[in-house]
Amino acid sequence: MTSVIELYEQISSAPDEKTRARLIVEAIEHVERRFPAVNDLATNASLRETELRLQKEIEQLRGDLQKEIEQLRGDLQKEIEQLRAETRQIEGNLRRDIEQLRAETAHHKVDIIKWTLGALLAYAVLTLGAMRFLVG
Repeated sequence: MTSVIELYEQISSAPDEKTRARLIVEAIEHVERRFPAVNDLATNASLRETELRLQKEIEQLRGDLQKEIEQLRGDLQKEIEQLRAETRQIEGNLRRDIEQLRAETAHHKVDIIKWTLGALLAYAVLTLGAMRFLVG
């Protein structure tokens, strides 16, 4: 059926009531195939209801995401604090080790000075003894 006028012409030129009824039924079937049933059509109320439901779901998801983000922030803060504490501990250990090395270096320095002075004194004594032996 291409147009309503053709349908009218076919119905008015139909020879009997049976043919007219068949033409009308075919036209109705054509309309039913072309357009969905009324109960399948979305109404403004159902669209609004769907929109509200989706908005509610979006808000719920937004809230859930915000909670997860806050939880992740808290976890990150805890990890950062742990890393800071570990860093402070490592710095303390390094400072203690550096001070220990400085003390050991100072001790070795004193030992070197003692041995050097001892060696110089022994050298001086030997030199004086040799001079006395040669002079004397």
